[in-house]
Amino acid sequence: MDRLLEILEEIIPGEDIETCTTLVDDNILDSFAIISLVQALEEEYDIVVSPAELIPENFNSAEALWEMVDRLMNE
Repeated sequence: MDRLLEILEEIIPGEDIETCTTLVDDNILDSFAIISLVQALEEEYDIVVSPAELIPENFNSAEALWEMVDRLMNE
């Protein structure tokens, strides 16, 4: 999870990424940031984020992102 927080900080610097639960809903993560984030997550964790995973619920918080990454690593 620490590395995920580092990646988020690189993509959206200066945001309260540890406690925010509305990263997508409040447009903190826009479409370009999501694409960058998906690419970084795929490289870092050796996963494939399918289009079906690209839903706000998976990207609204660091916790939700980690749950998605963890699930994809274990598939």
